[in-house]
Amino acid sequence: MDAFSAAAASFGAAADTYERGRPPYPESALDFLLPKGQPRVLDLGAGTGKLTRQVRARGLEVVAVDPSEGMLGELRRAVPDVAAHRGSAEDIPLPDGSVDVVLVAQAWHWVDPERAVPEIARVLTPGGRIGLIWNLRDERTDWVQRLGTIIGREQLRETRLGAPFGAINAATFGWAHTMRPGELLDLVASRSRVILLPADERAAVLAQVRQLTATHPALLGRDSYALPYLTQCAYADLGASA
Repeated sequence: MDAFSAAAASFGAAADTYERGRPPYPESALDFLLPKGQPRVLDLGAGTGKLTRQVRARGLEVVAVDPSEGMLGELRRAVPDVAAHRGSAEDIPLPDGSVDVVLVAQAWHWVDPERAVPEIARVLTPGGRIGLIWNLRDERTDWVQRLGTIIGREQLRETRLGAPFGAINAATFGWAHTMRPGELLDLVASRSRVILLPADERAAVLAQVRQLTATHPALLGRDSYALPYLTQCAYADLGASA
């Protein structure tokens, strides 16, 4: 297994940590990504179902697909009424034209677009939509910038789809997620680069995060933190003119 595949496959072993530490998505982002009406939605690369639950809470029909059985186990416990299947963006276990929207949250950078784009187009109805979404830490806040120094920076994602999808519509939404100290540690521990570290190096990273929360004036003595995010969104419709 190459380094890229190892990183993509690492989340299953840390599914419970991922579930505790990762944030949801702002409802404004879903308003932007989802078309009007009652679209049938595929949450592709669904993980533990963070986005699946939000789509389901809107009363929409949703199906989840993820390559990791560990992640799907958490998803099935959280939303047992949602169909969940093992699969990937390059091999989606759904019939042709079976959904109106495919959402990919926090996962597009793991796929092979040359294979994934036609496969996603296959499962979409005519005029269907692909929507991509990422939560990125907003490092304009000092303590978040220092956190990035410890665990690595996040970059805005460049989105390219191409035919048979049309022009990309993009937007970014600022918001904050309130979390407890243990959840911040889980957020860090759920990152693939941290999961794949040797045990001693992983422990050292988590120790630096604990030190940050114990010494930074914005965090010291607090039982919860508001972690600011920039949520980057992009969508394109099938067959629309570029």
